Amino acid sequence: MRWLLMSAGVLLALATVMAAGQAAGGPARAGAFAARIELTGPIGPASAEYVDNSLERANRDGATVVVLQMDTPGGLSDSMRSIIASILAAHQPVLGYVAPSGARAASAGTYILYACQVAAMAPATHLGAATPVSLGGASPLPIGNTPAPSGTAPTPSPDAETNKVLNDAIASIRSLAQLNGRNADWAEQAVRGAATLTADEALQKHVIDFVVGDTSTLLARADGRRVRVAGTDITLHSAGLPIRDYAPNWRTHLLDLVTHPTIAYLLLLAGMYGLVIEAFHPGVLLPGVAGAICLLVGLYALQLLPVNYAGLALMTLGIGLIVAETLAPSVGAIGIGGVIAFVIGSIMLFNRGVPGYAVNLGVIGGIAFSAMALLVLLLRLVRRSRRTRLFHGDTQMLLATGELMQAIGPDGEGWALIGGEQWRVRCESALPAGARVRVVGRDGLLLWVTPA
Repeated sequence: MRWLLMSAGVLLALATVMAAGQAAGGPARAGAFAARIELTGPIGPASAEYVDNSLERANRDGATVVVLQMDTPGGLSDSMRSIIASILAAHQPVLGYVAPSGARAASAGTYILYACQVAAMAPATHLGAATPVSLGGASPLPIGNTPAPSGTAPTPSPDAETNKVLNDAIASIRSLAQLNGRNADWAEQAVRGAATLTADEALQKHVIDFVVGDTSTLLARADGRRVRVAGTDITLHSAGLPIRDYAPNWRTHLLDLVTHPTIAYLLLLAGMYGLVIEAFHPGVLLPGVAGAICLLVGLYALQLLPVNYAGLALMTLGIGLIVAETLAPSVGAIGIGGVIAFVIGSIMLFNRGVPGYAVNLGVIGGIAFSAMALLVLLLRLVRRSRRTRLFHGDTQMLLATGELMQAIGPDGEGWALIGGEQWRVRCESALPAGARVRVVGRDGLLLWVTPA
């Protein structure tokens, strides 16, 4: 019993020492691995959710480090801040890596790279151009503005709101640079003057820590570095770790598809036109149900995207004018005005200054061309209808011809087949059965005919 108690005490002490060493950044335990998250394309709501979920999964799975591999032109400010918050709250050190060769971490990607505890780039990559863009698509800086020296107040902007956005962005990226011990002055230049750097230049200016060709080399170079994770300084033991990829799940793919500006734009159009068709043809159900679904999904995408509501209002006005032209045809002024309002609203709808978040102009042009073609066809049909004869009432009967079903004498009456119907007819002259007659008048249900 004494031997068993002593053995249990020794094992417990060893376990306590190993756990303390691991918590302090000690050597990686057996089964440890590096989680790799690939952030590719424009940064939006889907990207933010993907990074946050992947970091949580990596923590549950027991990852030692996380490699955030980036190739992005930038994206939405809110999504970028959500990603940065997830990185700063992560329980594992995050190694930012701009790769493969030819990739970039532009605009929002620069902020995210600065938030990572370790930053690296592959050869032939670049970063920078982190100036925030306003909803109108223009830079918040006045034309000709030059970077101000570090520690001085920025040049006042004519627009107080854009000036506040600029100062907030500068403070944000400088705080991230100071947190991880990187070049804060160049970070300010990247925001204030849209400065950019290649991988080698970034290494020389202490913007990044390494220039490496692959993830395994990055893990080996990062081994032994002291970093701060969740307020605690730890030593990285990442050399030789196996790499486990965390791919986006189906929900992320679906959210990424729905929040693509062109898809959201088409969903809005499909929803509007579906409801219009259902209103004109009640009881069909399919256009109404499909239109309602498309419209709700499109509106959900709008709340996640940088939307110009003046553009949305112009689009709605344009569709309303086109429908009005269909219901009450004019000389085309209403329809042409509707097409113009629709095109202008479509171009204004999304923020074209945010990389990757603009509707494809080819799609807008195609829909506008289709609307114009439909309008021209409608005007031609209206013009033709004004020159055609009537197909109902007495006017239609006066032009009809038929065949006598029985012989009639002078001023006699009989029956004739006219327009597929049997009519009682009267003629001033005698006619044999089977003779062709033409209607020349009507007296109630009696038709006056002459030989055709």
